[in-house]
Amino acid sequence: MKLGVSLRSGYVIDDARRGAGWMVERARASWLAGLDSLFVGDHHAVPVPYYQNSPMLGRLLAEWGDRPAGALYLLPLWHPVLVAEQVGTLASIAAGRFVMQCAVGGGGAQFAAMGADMRRRGRRFEEALDVVRRLSAGEAVDGTRIAPVPPEPLEVWIGGHAAPAVDRAARLGDGWLAGPELTPDDAAALAATYAERCDAHGRSPSAVAIRRDVHVGSDDADARRVADPILDRGYRGFDPGACVIGSPERVADQLRALATMGYTDVIVRHIVDDQREVLASTERLAEVRSLIADA
Repeated sequence: MKLGVSLRSGYVIDDARRGAGWMVERARASWLAGLDSLFVGDHHAVPVPYYQNSPMLGRLLAEWGDRPAGALYLLPLWHPVLVAEQVGTLASIAAGRFVMQCAVGGGGAQFAAMGADMRRRGRRFEEALDVVRRLSAGEAVDGTRIAPVPPEPLEVWIGGHAAPAVDRAARLGDGWLAGPELTPDDAAALAATYAERCDAHGRSPSAVAIRRDVHVGSDDADARRVADPILDRGYRGFDPGACVIGSPERVADQLRALATMGYTDVIVRHIVDDQREVLASTERLAEVRSLIADA
């Protein structure tokens, strides 16, 4: 099992430079912890500082070296030529393999702000993905080509947990990314569904990944000291069982359980705001990664 990180992109702060600096620090700490991959997310029309994926990842790659990296694109909100150009440039900057995560997205206000029709998002997603893939492979689409193209074939992970989204990931994706809101029981059931749909479509995925929101303490009591107040406030509306909290050993046990379900990659995001706690948790992920390396 591999252990990667998806950096939080939104911060409630007065100084926008501070949040950007925190992301750079977190990327550097994740590299030093030996994490296997680095990702950033995608959201639009946010009233607090939210650092957009393409420019931010371009900066973070300077901290990252040659391990895999990538960004999420909510494809119905984007023009596919622009996505292909962004991906081609980022993949050319990256010293390692580039992974494009993608999903249909949600939120009526976000779709309205971007002039996108939420009712057609499934069809729009598939149309856009086809164009991005063809352009990224160097093909012409309606007379249009892009350059640079990714130096390696573009790897695509499709996110989602609804039945049509899981089937779409099995049918069209190189890999699947399950969401952070899933409890362990839900994660196991969806992994089995995804495996069944891959078999039905004759596909062998390159990755079966899941996002987990985490905090790693020096021990269980330290982890609970930091995380419990956040969970008690109803963190993101999640079932607390979907979050992974504890000492390095306890966190490793929970992640190893995901490997038995068929997950090959865990992509973590830290649940706390305090930069010092995030960096300490990130440092402890080095031990977690060592403990799960053979899972």
